[in-house]
Amino acid sequence: MMTGLFITVILLAIRAVTLDGAGAGLEFYLKPDFGKLTEHGLWTTIYAAMGQAFFTLSVGIGSMLIFGSYLGKERSLTGESVNILMLDLFAAFMAGMIIFPSCFAFGVEPGAGPGLVLVTLPNIFNAMSGGIVWGGLFFVFMSFAALSTVIAVFENIVAFGIDNWRVSRKTSVLINFILMLVLATPCALGFNVLAGFEPMGPGSVVLDLEDFIVSNNLLPLGSLIFVLFCSTRYGWGWDNFIKEADTGVGMKFPRLLKPYFQYVLPLIILVIFVQGYYELYQKLNPAPAEVTVIEEVVTEEVIPGVVEAAPAGEAAPAAENAAAGNEAVSGEVAEESQDLIIE
Repeated sequence: MMTGLFITVILLAIRAVTLDGAGAGLEFYLKPDFGKLTEHGLWTTIYAAMGQAFFTLSVGIGSMLIFGSYLGKERSLTGESVNILMLDLFAAFMAGMIIFPSCFAFGVEPGAGPGLVLVTLPNIFNAMSGGIVWGGLFFVFMSFAALSTVIAVFENIVAFGIDNWRVSRKTSVLINFILMLVLATPCALGFNVLAGFEPMGPGSVVLDLEDFIVSNNLLPLGSLIFVLFCSTRYGWGWDNFIKEADTGVGMKFPRLLKPYFQYVLPLIILVIFVQGYYELYQKLNPAPAEVTVIEEVVTEEVIPGVVEAAPAGEAAPAAENAAAGNEAVSGEVAEESQDLIIE
């Protein structure tokens, strides 16, 4: 299955980069724009990248742990871990080589989210020469990716049922299938029947809540427990961890990283965990928008003889000034008239 998956990905990437206008998509994907780091914040970008690393490898919820338990002693865990990292990086990179050139070739917004895969890309394939073939290959690739993810997550809880409930694999699969069906129903209904339920603020759905529980809680906290368990004397211990990781042929784990695993890495994970709640708080309590108050200065001309009425019982300075001005003018006119008469 995995061989077919990678062949499909490579064929789609070749087709995508040969589309007219694909060059702009490649530039958008591969050319760094460090101005965006300033725009969105350096730490926010780093936090998002590390959160994605947690999610794509499922290191905090036991998926990699359960697969590692099935490996034989002939291969070292360190070497196999590096192989997994490289394959994961390759799959993610090639997915970008498919999506971004296709989007720019057909004038589609690359940040369209889930709708990009389920709505926009099918329209792209419809407009593409041989789109039925290429679209079919793309969704076969998506099916493989989804199936591998389900296997990775499902195997962990199935193995948990087998080991702790002492039941057969079929029984564990059936029990967990029913549990997953019940627990996944609110997520499916969140886009229709439960669309009015916004657990994470305006515009959010049930999926956002479940994503926050997994990505911002289970993954970092689970990773923190694993790190402390393997590197400190309160758990498995560093020496036992190194012995298990280095058993077999392959790359050996660097022993000099012990201080990093005991002190630095737990601190990084804690910062990621706290940052998740900080961003949630900012989302639920947005800062009030700045309002610019423009003060208008109105200059009023006082027309002689026109006096505004003042409130009863209050002095009217403007009226008094106007009256005084009128008297002065009248006096001057009278004096000029007298002079003319004398002359």
